[in-house]
Amino acid sequence: MAFDDDRDAETFLLRLKRYGADLQDSLRPLYGEETGTLLGQLLEVMLRAFHARPTDLRRLDEARLLQPDWLQQPGMVGYVAYADRFAGTLRGVGEHLEYLEGLGVTHLHLMPLLKPRPGENDGGYAVADYRAVREDLGNMDDLSDLARALRGRGISLELDLVLNHVAREHEWAERARAGDPKYRAYFHIYPDRTGPDAYERTLPEIFPDFAPGNFTWDEEAQGWVWTTFNAYQWDLNWANPGVFLEFVDLILYLANRGVEVFRLDAIAFLWKRLGTDSQNQPEVHLLTRALRTAARIVAPAVAFKAEAIVAPAQLIHYLGRGAHHGRVSDMAYHNSVMVQLWSSLASRNTRLFEEALRAFPPKPTTTTWGVYVRCHDDIGWAISDEDAARAGLSGEAHRRFLSDFYSGGFPGSFARGLVFQYNPATGDRRISGMGASLAGLEAALEGGDEGRVNDAIDRLLLLHAVILGFGGVPLLYMGDELALLNDYGFADVPEHAPDNRWVHRPCMDWALAGRIEDEPQLPAARVNAGLRHLLRVRREAPHLHASIESRVMPSPDGRVLLLRREHPLGEMVQVYNFSEDSVTLPACSLRNALGERSQDLLSGSAFNLNGGTLHLEPYRALWLVGAE
Repeated sequence: MAFDDDRDAETFLLRLKRYGADLQDSLRPLYGEETGTLLGQLLEVMLRAFHARPTDLRRLDEARLLQPDWLQQPGMVGYVAYADRFAGTLRGVGEHLEYLEGLGVTHLHLMPLLKPRPGENDGGYAVADYRAVREDLGNMDDLSDLARALRGRGISLELDLVLNHVAREHEWAERARAGDPKYRAYFHIYPDRTGPDAYERTLPEIFPDFAPGNFTWDEEAQGWVWTTFNAYQWDLNWANPGVFLEFVDLILYLANRGVEVFRLDAIAFLWKRLGTDSQNQPEVHLLTRALRTAARIVAPAVAFKAEAIVAPAQLIHYLGRGAHHGRVSDMAYHNSVMVQLWSSLASRNTRLFEEALRAFPPKPTTTTWGVYVRCHDDIGWAISDEDAARAGLSGEAHRRFLSDFYSGGFPGSFARGLVFQYNPATGDRRISGMGASLAGLEAALEGGDEGRVNDAIDRLLLLHAVILGFGGVPLLYMGDELALLNDYGFADVPEHAPDNRWVHRPCMDWALAGRIEDEPQLPAARVNAGLRHLLRVRREAPHLHASIESRVMPSPDGRVLLLRREHPLGEMVQVYNFSEDSVTLPACSLRNALGERSQDLLSGSAFNLNGGTLHLEPYRALWLVGAE
């Protein structure tokens, strides 16, 4: 294939020289003798995509290469929404970019919008066609137009890339059912229960309520198909190099459509191994590294975000350890921060939060965390018994307490949440709910108690202050910036009714958004103004560059979390009161880090730490730096 000019040829060859060995080293342990053939096929796919890459995206590639820490800047802010629930269609989303820009968003994650199977589709995660958009949202040209408009405002488009499975209606699965041996080899299909039964001995159930087991008999395929999540989602066989080649082609196709960040969905499940839970296998990291390397050659502006909701010891591998250091994903979800935020808020105690953070090994300095108050999924109480024991708690009892508290069953609870996927065998109860409802605003408004309304607003802003100060890319989930409450109307929609996670996936209330400037007393307006202030301060704080990590400082009071960030320009200490109590701290507890004088970036207040005490109002947050 000929290059357009010598400069293009030189660019491609230089990148190939830089990353070629990395690509080969990642693939050979996976595919052995087949690697040579695969590399030849990959080169053709990458060359074709490189030639097709639009000029403005090539410029973005060069800009990102000159600023490799673009994703780590303190000004990075993500916003997560379903396109239809935010604005109806992709064109509708394009009509609200001024709103996103005004909020300070630099990174828009539109939840699954590639063409799913008809009917039940796991919220869009059962993809029938990766090269088409849901028909009710628009088409691929609309997606490209939106991506271009976003880029013009400095906002990167993120899409979900479902890697573990495809819909039963996907062309590959249809060909497999028709008997095509090439495509049957894309899946795990067994003629009888011998193989499935052997695997099931060590496999957990993801959705025990409505999708028990991990295999489904398919009459047309005449076999048992591996279906980890739902019967209509067929797990792919990544041990087949053909599957890897298909996904490189898909990633580059979507990158050329303007997708800048790929959320790698269900990535922990890609590699299957008998006698294990078939999660977090070493081959997963080789696969991710190889996919990222191929993207680096053609589209270096692209970043990968790993959706791996796993234990800290496993999570760090998705950012890279050892030979993979900094070569796997650019970002990973810090699920533990979300869990500990809600745990500390309910218990008014941060000791478990401290222990959980101490358990995390340091990440590669070139990578970043995605941090969030809540997400589109439920909240699972991922609290290890070991962390709990170090904090003087029973892990099982604390998880039960949190489920009781956030479902409103615990005496004195302020929360309004719904139990999701109760597992009587393990006692596991996950929680669904909007941030404002879980923080107490729904109950406070119903009770007409202004004091409790104020507490709920303060709680919601405290939680956001923590994720904005923690370091990484803070992810705002649609509606939280307006303190939207639970949407119980989900039960009236047949395809949503069985899944109560739709209670926290409401439609955007544009009428309310339009009122907040004229009615500043509204809870929505107060939360929005507070959040915008936090975001403005964050953008101007170099201490929050994501190459620096937040470290726990010993706190003299269990209600208060202290985090320390050691930046070359000076240290920052963050102070968070997770209770409705006024708390007094000895000033000397902060003086060693900050010196005798400090300033709070959030309020502008100055503090003398030479002696005496530091007074914290309920739910107060401080971002302290040393002062001259």
